[in-house]
Amino acid sequence: MSKGLTDIAGIKLGHASDYEGLTGCTVVLCEAGAVAGADIRGSASGTEEFEALNPMHVAGQVHAVVLAGGSAFGLEAASGVRRFLEQKGVGFAMGAARVPIVPCAILFDLAIGKGSARPTREMGEAAAAAASDSPVREGAVGAGTGATVGKLFGMKRAMKSGIGSATVWLDGELAGVRVAALAAVNALGDVRDPETGRLLAGARVSEDSMDLAGTAAALKRGARPGAAAARNTTLVVVATNARLDKTGATKLAQLASLGVARTIEPVWTMLDGDAVIALSLGDASAPVDALGVAAAEAVAEAVLRAVKLAPSIGGLPGLAG
Repeated sequence: MSKGLTDIAGIKLGHASDYEGLTGCTVVLCEAGAVAGADIRGSASGTEEFEALNPMHVAGQVHAVVLAGGSAFGLEAASGVRRFLEQKGVGFAMGAARVPIVPCAILFDLAIGKGSARPTREMGEAAAAAASDSPVREGAVGAGTGATVGKLFGMKRAMKSGIGSATVWLDGELAGVRVAALAAVNALGDVRDPETGRLLAGARVSEDSMDLAGTAAALKRGARPGAAAARNTTLVVVATNARLDKTGATKLAQLASLGVARTIEPVWTMLDGDAVIALSLGDASAPVDALGVAAAEAVAEAVLRAVKLAPSIGGLPGLAG
């Protein structure tokens, strides 16, 4: 049975959720270090320490990744993860201290629940302390607690989303190699099942209907997102047990972004901060192109699971009821 992202040895995952304020954070721990790369396609991203993922950056590994709600305020959660790791002696030895490298990316969930609620340093530390290699909890939890989709016509016609995870195993000569994905889906657009072509979740035709309006089609007819729609971002972490350098990890993140494009429409808009982080742990061997095919599949499935497992919360309907 798939555990999701924790199918990759060396990864632990923990959530912290505020169900009154409807926000939260998710921490991916890789305490022994992971080679990492990133791909940002959206135009409204909010990040911290992403420059460490650049192949030209001197840092060779990261020790955790944080996904958080709260818009820019949620970046504070990463400080709690750094404190947690420092206390465990995890990080690069820098003389008098060890410095953990903890990239963080945020999504906007202040329009649901309480706008004053946001992930804090303490929530980040709590999520890190709760991290384990157990099967990933999905739905409205962690960074997916306040996630929503389909906001072209405002929040009242949107739907609830969440966080999902999936794993793809390679086979044949590459048996034993795996790629797993985690997706916190908080998109302007709708989520479509690429196999059936059916829209699953997104902007509804009215507040009291479950029929979907079709965001991409509405944009082509001249619909314009208002201020209430400028609250989006899908965040993804992919991981593999194959060995990659930072250039290879960056390419894997780029190829994994195709899974977002297959399932969310429109995607990578001016009002989305879509970003993918790729992590390499382990010593398996596989071409990065093969890993990329698997990563795109895993990401697509993780996105679908994020909406399928989302319950109705905050006055918005979710597919999990």
